[in-house]
This record gives sequence, structure tokens and C-alpha cells, in this order.
Amino acid sequence: MFQALSDRLNGIFKQLRGHGRLTEENIADALREVRLALLEADVNTKVARSFLEKVRERAIGREVLESLTPGQQVVKVVYEELTALMGGAAVRLKTAGQAPTVLMLVGLQGSGKTTTAGKLARLLRAQGQRPLLVAADLQRPAAQDQLFTLGKSLGVETYRSPGATSPVAVCREAVGQARARLLDPVILDTAGRLHVDEALMEELRAIKSEVRPTEILMVADAMTGQDAVNSATAFHQALDLTGYILTKLDGDSRGGAALSIRSVTGAPIKFVGMGEKLDALEVFHPDRLASRILGMGDILGLVERAEQTVDAKQAAALQKKLKTRSFTLEDFRDQLRQIRGMGPLDQLLGMIPGMSRVKGLPDNAESERELKRVEAIIDSMTPRERQRPEVIDGSRRRRIAGGSGTSVQDVNRLLKQFTEMQKLMRQMLQGGKGRRLPRNLPFSIS
Repeated sequence: MFQALSDRLNGIFKQLRGHGRLTEENIADALREVRLALLEADVNTKVARSFLEKVRERAIGREVLESLTPGQQVVKVVYEELTALMGGAAVRLKTAGQAPTVLMLVGLQGSGKTTTAGKLARLLRAQGQRPLLVAADLQRPAAQDQLFTLGKSLGVETYRSPGATSPVAVCREAVGQARARLLDPVILDTAGRLHVDEALMEELRAIKSEVRPTEILMVADAMTGQDAVNSATAFHQALDLTGYILTKLDGDSRGGAALSIRSVTGAPIKFVGMGEKLDALEVFHPDRLASRILGMGDILGLVERAEQTVDAKQAAALQKKLKTRSFTLEDFRDQLRQIRGMGPLDQLLGMIPGMSRVKGLPDNAESERELKRVEAIIDSMTPRERQRPEVIDGSRRRRIAGGSGTSVQDVNRLLKQFTEMQKLMRQMLQGGKGRRLPRNLPFSIS
């Protein structure tokens, strides 16, 4: 996510930090490079120009030029302006004064609107709400069936009307049912088109007029860059949108849509899709994204993912095992599964400050393969071998390798890494934080 932009900006700021004292000329040269980086990231030209003017105005001020760490001050200015550019702070969903709250999702075909409706329903259900999904897309074949299948897999109720010809009537009837059955909120999955046209807008305006939605959220594909911004502008002018949901932000997107939409339209990004799975929808935090773009990580986001994934009772039991030195290979395997449950490893690494600048890290597919290999090795052991790995002799290693589809060398490496991790834990429990850490920890992928 934003890797090219992040790399360019970090290279520019590294040069600035190399100067003990900055001049206006140094700053002007750096900002020219920043401008090129933003344009290559497909940021709207007017947005880029306005952003750079604000940075330049602050960067040539006394606070920066007379600072003992002028390079760091410039980074601070860029971080604050990037955050402001994307909206400043997270914007939560509004709720209706009288239930149910109606959330109307709009957008072009292929943007992931139906899947996003399911993701949003899952997120709101996890918060204790009782959402109703509404299949109001009567244009795309099997759209109603797709939403119904999603709802069933999530345990969320779905309203559909096979054979219906009026999406307005479908939405009206669904809202009435939600009110009668105390379901709240109502999520309308409306029809899309391959491109913006008046027939689509007329249909969406009719739905808006009939059910008076609390929120009208456009689902936009972040990977389409300025095309997403252009279509977002058209939808906003026709419907007066209250916000956006950007999908595929985890993909090879250059960042232009995320950095431009708020400035161009005035409506905030409220959620971002960070993967294909139904749990991969997050509240959009401009400050956290700005931090990640500048290679400063997102510790708060990492902690939130851990809290959602890690069971509190299991964590307490693990802590007890660490203190009593009874941590086994079975416990290690369970920890790996929890890490995998937190999301793709490349996303997790990007949340750790400085990791985005580390070169030579394995790609996500390679890392996933290695974790699966480690799990397969441990699964091929007997319960006794997982509890007491010291009993694993040569013949047992050959059996484990054969059963897991790996090599004896893979088994040897895992056992060695596990032994080193146990040593590290003993050092930490004994207060030896200042000692040198083992080079090959189990969580490293080699």
C-alpha cells in the first residue's frame, strides 16, 4: 500500500535530515521532488499544488529553519498536512433520530459494492447491532443471490424480492420490515453501471427521495486512481454523498484516490477495504495512514488488530506458561495461527515503525508459505514430541519431514529456532533486556 510513494518520500526526507542546517533553497529542491512523487502517485494536480503551498509556507518559517533538527521538523510538517489533506480525523457513521438508520451504498460496477455491503454488515454486527442487508441491485444477474449468500455466511438477515422490477419499492418494503422487526441499520446494496449515466443517477435519486437515507456512501475502487476521484465527483454532485468507502487499498494502489477525494469533493472517507476477506474493512484514520506513508508505522492499528484477534483468556494462559517455562511447540503453533488471523503479514509489517524501509523482506506469499510449512511440521509431531521436543531424534525427524512434506533440514531449522526463542524468553524473564538477542528468531521467515 503506497509503497512507491512511501519509498520516494523517505528518500527525499533522508537527504533533508543529512543537512545540519536547511536553507530555503534546500527546502524548495525537496518540495519539487515531493511534487513529482505525488503526481506519480496519481494525486490530483490541484490537490498536490495546494498541499505543497501549505507545506512550503510552514517549512520556510522560523520554526523549521531555526530548529536544531530542521529535517525532522519538515517531516512533521508534511505529516500534519497529509493528515489534514485526508480529513484530519476519523469520521464515524451517523445514526438516525428514529430507527432504523438507512445506509445507502452506491458506486460503479466492479468497485466491490456488494462485498462491501457484507463487510459493513459484519462490522456493525460485531458492534452489537442487528443489520438488514437489502438486495436492491436488480440490474446485475445474480446480484440478489450473491448478497443473500453473503448474509447467510455472516448470520445477517437479507431482504430480497425475486422478480421485482422496482428498486424503489424493494427499498421501501425493506425499510418497513426493518422497522417492524427492530432491525437496525438497513444497508441498501444498489445497482451500479460500468460508467456514470443519467439512468443510474435517476434511479438512485428516486431511492434517496423515497427512503431518505441517513448516509449515502459511495464505494470506490482505490486502484483506479483519478478515475475513482472523477466518478466520486459525479456521484457527489448528483446525490450529495455523506462519505466514501475505498476498496482494494491493500492492493498496488498508488494512493491518488485516498489523497485526493476529500479535497476534491469535500466528503470524507469513512471506511477502507484492506483485503478480500469479510473482516477486511476498517474505519479510515487519516493520521494513521499519513504515518504509514511516511514510514512511521501504525502501532494503534496493530494493537487494535491484536485485540480483535487474540483471546484474553488464551493470552493470560500463555503469560503463565512463559513465567513457568512450560511454553511448548503446540503453544508456538497456536501463536502463529493467531498472527495469521490478524491479516496479511506485509500489512502487519507496515504497521511497525521503520519496517516499511527495510529492504529484502520476503513478500507476503512467501511468508504465508513459510508459516504454513511450520504449522505442517508441528502438526506432524506426536503430542509428546510437541510437549518435549528434546526427544525428537534422527528417525523422528525423518518421519516428521515425510509427514509434513518438508525436508529434515526444515525440521532441524524449526527446532533450532524454537530452542533459541526459549532462551530469549528466559533472558527476558531474568531481566536480561540488554543482552544481545539471538539472530534467528522463530518469527523470522528464512
